[in-house]
Amino acid sequence: MKKSIFYHAGCPVCISAEHDIVELIGADNVEIIHLGENNSKIAEAEKVGVKSVPALLTPKGNVLHLNFGASMEAVKG
Repeated sequence: MKKSIFYHAGCPVCISAEHDIVELIGADNVEIIHLGENNSKIAEAEKVGVKSVPALLTPKGNVLHLNFGASMEAVKG
């Protein structure tokens, strides 16, 4: 099974959502990408359709935008 990818920027909203996602789908089923610490992944996130974080990319390629924390423009700084 292909993993989901959870993108976030480290804000309290994102961290809370990360904990919930890991609890819901399991740590083995999700890759966590902190865009604030790994900004080389920003272009990848935008390419798959991430418009704001926190966001979850499902194995089928759907982007689920959760609890608006920050736009990608704000993440880019």
